Amino acid sequence: MTRFYSAMGTALALVPALAAAEGQLNLYNWGDYINPAVLEAFTKETGIEVTLDTYGSNEEMLAKIQAGATGYDIVFPSVHMHDILFQIGLLAETNIGSHPDFKNINPQFVRAKTDPKASYCLPYAWGNVGIVYNKAEAGEIKGWTDFFALADEGKKVVLLDDLRETIGIGHIMNGTSVNSTDEAEVAAAADYVIDHIDAVSAFSYDSIPLVTSGDVAAAHWYVGANIFVAENPDILGYVIPEEGATMYQEDICVLKSAPNYDNAVKFLEFYLKPEIAALNVEQQMNGTPNVPAQALIPAEIANNASIYPDQAVIEKLQIFEDLGRDLQLYNSEWTRIKTAQ
Repeated sequence: MTRFYSAMGTALALVPALAAAEGQLNLYNWGDYINPAVLEAFTKETGIEVTLDTYGSNEEMLAKIQAGATGYDIVFPSVHMHDILFQIGLLAETNIGSHPDFKNINPQFVRAKTDPKASYCLPYAWGNVGIVYNKAEAGEIKGWTDFFALADEGKKVVLLDDLRETIGIGHIMNGTSVNSTDEAEVAAAADYVIDHIDAVSAFSYDSIPLVTSGDVAAAHWYVGANIFVAENPDILGYVIPEEGATMYQEDICVLKSAPNYDNAVKFLEFYLKPEIAALNVEQQMNGTPNVPAQALIPAEIANNASIYPDQAVIEKLQIFEDLGRDLQLYNSEWTRIKTAQ
């Protein structure tokens, strides 16, 4: 999906629990969040067979790993989940940051607080979370104010079924941090969403078909919506909200329980190649931390300001941090939002 078409189940093969096998690698990634051509190239170069299972959220991935799913070698957590996985002892040390080709990685993307030297994980991809809209139904959308104003016209909108992304909109509109742990600020952010709840027809990751058909005027979604915009340029548009938005970054991490640890490390090393990172971007339409890869990206992606925004826009993008026990504040407010719908 690019990021998050949906948790579509298994993209290549189900791997609930697989025994160690030489020549095998088991990935657990966001739904459709890797170009199959990357996996084919890895297999062609190494002879290692790759299986891929998918998830729809960081929380789903963590829950499955903690429940005893021991067959996976590699996961692709967001930065704050990278920190959580480290803190609870689920990550294997890879020393990928010491690899000669790690020089290709822009240092600003080594974001995990628990992994300042990239001793465990490799920065994978980044992007923003904005609005995909149906041009005929929504007109030209510039930001969250326009998005929620569609309700006054009797139009439907969809928000992501993600507590931090959705409450984050309230924080952005209130001028507070998406990582705030101030109880009053978190409640006020939730209030913003609740005050506009009449406009929301659903909380979902699977909104692209509805926006394309015109059943929904606009949806809160990821930069990967540009894939669908490219396919339907007369129907769809995507925008980074002018008021501000969130950004995400995923890393490639090897699990301590990986049955194919050596193969997993080989994959991290393989992904350091600029041509491989560029191949992924070509299909995924998101940002890459691999600097030399950027010269290999098709011009229509590299020059798309909603994929590679200018610095002024980047400075208005907020990235989530691990909140520890304070996440309970968001869990409580999320329940209040869902009850109000």
